[in-house]
Parts: sequence; structure tokens; C-alpha cells
Amino acid sequence: MNMEAFLNPKDSAKFIMENSQDVYVEEDGVRKVAEMLFDKVLEKDFSVAGWKSSHELNPQVVSEDAVNWVFLVDALNFSFWSEHEDHKCLVKYKGKMYSGYWSLCAAVNRALDEGIPITSASYYATMTLEQVRHVFCSDTDVPMPLLEERHRVLNETGTVLLEKFGGSFLTCVKQSGKSAQKLLQLVVENFPSFRDEATFQGKKVAFYKRAQILVADTWSVLEGKGDGCFSDISSVTIFADYRIPQVLVHLGAMKYSEELMKKLKEGHMFQSGEKQEVEIRGCSIWCCELLCNHLLDLYKKKGENMSEKINAVLLDYYLWDYARDHREDMKGIPFHRQFFNSVLDPC
Repeated sequence: MNMEAFLNPKDSAKFIMENSQDVYVEEDGVRKVAEMLFDKVLEKDFSVAGWKSSHELNPQVVSEDAVNWVFLVDALNFSFWSEHEDHKCLVKYKGKMYSGYWSLCAAVNRALDEGIPITSASYYATMTLEQVRHVFCSDTDVPMPLLEERHRVLNETGTVLLEKFGGSFLTCVKQSGKSAQKLLQLVVENFPSFRDEATFQGKKVAFYKRAQILVADTWSVLEGKGDGCFSDISSVTIFADYRIPQVLVHLGAMKYSEELMKKLKEGHMFQSGEKQEVEIRGCSIWCCELLCNHLLDLYKKKGENMSEKINAVLLDYYLWDYARDHREDMKGIPFHRQFFNSVLDPC
């Protein structure tokens, strides 16, 4: 696997934005959103600490087990959107119902409480489909989507983790030498399901959504310290899923052509790597790069250097939560749907 054959996510995003025909980054809108976010940067939600304190399902203690928890959930972090808001997969944990990505986290924590070693590579490398169905059992009549694919990913990633890293993702993290880009490279080279690539206008482009989430969540769970002290964490881009583009369009930082908006409102199902789908994701990444730059400039004008506090990882965490909390406000902006593909996977 040669990552060098593909443009990295940041360069891919710039190239896609420059050649996009149906998705536009709105410079004035980006500036307004940066101004809106200016004071938010100082809040706890816009921090590594917020990753833990705002989300009770995330590991709260720095440990090897916590790193392996992050690796497992990020390997399975795909395709949770549902056709109907009132009819979807929910998982109950400690008296609370969780949906979407959090239903996955709740199911993992529920399994651990039941004594099932779900975060152990030696266990999930050989899990049967029936065991997967049990661990990720829904508490509604809507099952968690793509359980067969999640089963395949579990077996594949568990086997690789055992054979190449002694069963612990922390070993992989240590091999990165405290470099986010080196860790990204190790993940993409060794774990096939994390390879999120496409061809756009004759160029090989890469998003590496889940691989970058894994790097970011590893940085967060280790609180940016010790083996997780990545000096180049700002080189990681946002993770182009279906919620971030939606919130960027809602806030006016991005715009869709009439044709694309019509297609989205009709519930068009994109194929992975389809031109407009690539444009949505690439422009979202570049839009957030500009957002970070504008935020840094605003603070620079006040004489403050916020390069340690502002990066695309923390911006993504914030916008993702914003999208969740303002779901009703954003109902008029459709998100893009697509068929799941284990390699080209945005959702």
C-alpha cells in the first residue's frame, strides 16, 4: 500500500475545491462562521477535555485499554444514518437510549460490563456473526445497520492487530514516534478498511476519514500527552462525514448548486467516489481549513497565538456536536447518503 500515490487529505481537499462544479466554499460565510466561533474556542467544549467530559461513553481514564477501545469503535465507525428519525436503532445503556455512532459506543460499553472482552483483538479477530449480533443488539426492532460488514471488519482488523502489533493498538501508537502523520500512515498501510480513497478529475485523492478520526481520538484519549503528544496534530483535517457538510451549508460557509440540492432533497443515494459526493467531502475539508485559518488570524489581531488551541480536530468535534444539537434547525438542509463501501467510506 503506497500512500504517496495519493494526495494527502489536505492537498486533496484543495484540489477538489479548485475543480468543484456543484459545491462552493463561501469565503464571506467562512469569515462570519469564524466570528461566530471566536468566543467558543475558549470554552471547554472546544478542547481535548471536552471530548471526555461532554461524552460520558468515551473512556475517562488514560490507559492501554482506553486506546484499544478507541481503535475498536473507530474501526466500526461507519454508516449509522437512518431513513426515519422516529424509527431507528437504539441501544440502552445505564438507563439512557443512544442512537447513531453513540449506539455503537453504548453497545461496546454494555458488552464490557457483561464481561465480554470486545476490545480485545484476540476476541474480535475470531468473533462469529452471531456473537456480533449479540454484542451490537438493538433495543428497538431496527437492527444496527451492516452487521455482516462490521463482522468482517472486526475479524480483519483484529487479525492484523494480533499479527503485526501484538494485539494492542498502543504498540502501533508507540511506533509512530509521536507523529500524527506517521500514525495515519501506519493505520492506512496496515488496515485495509481504513483506506478511504477516490479518483477525481484524473487525480488520486484521499480523505482517510476514519483513519484520521482514529488519530484524533487517540490524541484525545491520551490527552495529548505521553505517546499521544503529537506535535503535528494540526496536520490532521476534519473528518468529512455526512453531518459536517450539512452544518457548513446551514451556517452559510458552503453552498450547493441547485441541481445537487434537488438531488439531495430527493434522497439520491450516491456511489462511493461519485463526483458530487467527492466534491461535498473535499470542499467540507477545505472549508474547515479556511475556518481554522480565519480563527487563528482573528486571535493574532488581538495579539494572541492560539495555534495550540485551534485545529481541525477540535473544530470537527465542535461542529459535529453543533449539528447534533441543532438538528431541528437544519432540517431544511439534506445530508448526503451513499451506499457503504468498506474502502470508500464516508458515513
